[in-house]
Amino acid sequence: MRSRLLPAGILAAAVATAVLVSGCSSSDDWSQPHAKPTAVGTLGPGFSDPAAPPAPEATITPRPRSWDGVRPSEGYRVVLLTAGEDPQTRTLVSAVTEWAEEEDVSLKTIAAAKPDQFIPSISRAINLTPDLIISAGNDLVDPLAMVTPNHLDQRFLVVGAELAEPTENVTAADWTGASFRGEGLGMSSTYDPATFTTERAGRAVRAGVAAVLNGLTGIVVWLD
Repeated sequence: MRSRLLPAGILAAAVATAVLVSGCSSSDDWSQPHAKPTAVGTLGPGFSDPAAPPAPEATITPRPRSWDGVRPSEGYRVVLLTAGEDPQTRTLVSAVTEWAEEEDVSLKTIAAAKPDQFIPSISRAINLTPDLIISAGNDLVDPLAMVTPNHLDQRFLVVGAELAEPTENVTAADWTGASFRGEGLGMSSTYDPATFTTERAGRAVRAGVAAVLNGLTGIVVWLD
């Protein structure tokens, strides 16, 4: 796994302000400390092999619905980081917000509209110290690849795409047709916008979060 260092110029730019567009939950006040998040419920058979945990950068293909019994503990704090107005990204954003509402997750959303806002938006998300940052939108893949190795204590989940060389703090949830890995890099499947359905995006969010809550990070969760 190759480490990436963030150039000084980009670090300086990262102090710029991204746009915090929404927050929704029973408690939006993140100024106070809260308990370490845990998984409520257990993974079903076939999610992964407990006797042989996946290696870093491995891909697992969980049995369908094996993640249904897992949800985050009360007070779980998530930042949804998004870029792009294409239908695929909008579908992913809707899946995250619907999941957050159903699970009473404390959600804040940061949207980056232009390329020069991508890295500052990631910095803004990290500064909020959430339990998890969920990324939606292919435009964020390359910026995340640059920033995430410098923040190993922050958990990230990329839905509908993946990082080519994720560090241990970055998990991805995608499927055949949704495997963008960055500009100039090959994909593990042919990109197909039609595969970004509401149902599939919702499964990706729940399966990815279930993996993170159970310490299965730095991997790709591949959905059939």
